[in-house]
Order: sequence, then structure tokens, then C-alpha cells
Amino acid sequence: MRTEDLITRLALGLKPVRRLPSPLAMLALWSLFCAAIMAAAVLVAGLREDFAAWLVNGFALYSMISAALVALTAGYAAFELALPDRDQRWALLPVLPAIGWLVTMGWGCLADLARLGPEALNLSISVPCLIFIIGLGLPMTATIILLTRHAALIRPTPVAALGGLSAAAFASLGLTVAHELNAALMVLVWHGIAVLVVTCIGALTGPRLMRRAATV
Repeated sequence: MRTEDLITRLALGLKPVRRLPSPLAMLALWSLFCAAIMAAAVLVAGLREDFAAWLVNGFALYSMISAALVALTAGYAAFELALPDRDQRWALLPVLPAIGWLVTMGWGCLADLARLGPEALNLSISVPCLIFIIGLGLPMTATIILLTRHAALIRPTPVAALGGLSAAAFASLGLTVAHELNAALMVLVWHGIAVLVVTCIGALTGPRLMRRAATV
């Protein structure tokens, strides 16, 4: 077969490929979706009664800003890595915000220790924290996996893990608005456990979900 004939046969029936939105546009869409989910959850659970007084606390404000930065940077990194021509180092984007989040929590723990003494180290079980973050985080993780399903054959595990981290950080941010949990140590432990669970589940199940969604 002549080369010209082969090219003609290969070109028959081709359909134009729709260009994917930019990672920044996807991040904006993702953030609006998460904001709507969090707003609905807060409407159902109710705004914490001491929200106004709690928000002026330095630890509370910095904690919320740190969680938001983790959610945004992890989401943006997921959308960047979902594209085949992107550098793998995008996966490091949320590292500094995550460290900042942990430092903020640690600072809050030290402040509580100085204010309350050994009583600040009392750690009780907070099942509502786990239920809220995991209950919201997993469906939101499934949503960002659906948005990045084109990464099924490229980098499914890091994309899914970053998507899970972003979803869990958004859910943690929503929880701080709805649930009264003032002790920094409680926030550090129970929010941290829930975020870790959602991120790990995303990393483990994400590749399979991406491959399944990509074939639909």
C-alpha cells in the first residue's frame, strides 16, 4: 500500500478532539463546586454559635487560610498533572501549604498549653469530625477523579491522591465553620486523621475509578 493511501485510510472518520480547559479554569470550577457543597453542609449542620468570636482568634483565622491554601494548591496540582506534557514536580506544589497548616496547628497547641496548662493535652474522641470530613471528602474526591479521568493512562495515582487531599482540605475547612472544636490538639489529630484517610482512599481507588470513567 502506498504511503498516501495509508494516510488517507487512517484519516477517514476522524473526529475533532475538544481541547481540555486550562488547569486554572478547572480549579475555578472545582472550587465553586466544593464551596457549594460546603455551604449546603453548613446549612444542614448549622453555623457554630461562637463563629464571630472564634474567627477573631489568630489560630482560627490562620488555620482556615492554611486549609484553603492546601485545598487550592492540591487541586491545581492534580489538574496540572492530569495533562501529559506537565512536569511531575507539580506534585510538590501543596507541600509548603501543608507544612504551614501543620505549623499553624502546632502553634495553636503551644498557645493552648500556655493558656490552659496540661489540660490542653486532654484528647477525647471526636466522631463527628471523622464523619463530616470523610463523608464529604469521599464524594468530592470521586468528583475530582471524574474531572481528571483523562489521566487514567498517565499518572492516575498521584492525580487521585492530590484530588483526595484537596477534597479533604475543603471538607476540613467546612467543618471548622460548622463544628465547635476549639482545642488545637483536637483539630490537629482528628482533622489530620480524616484528611489522611480520604487522601489514601483516593490514591488507592482513584486509578480504577479513572479507568472506568474514561471508558464510559
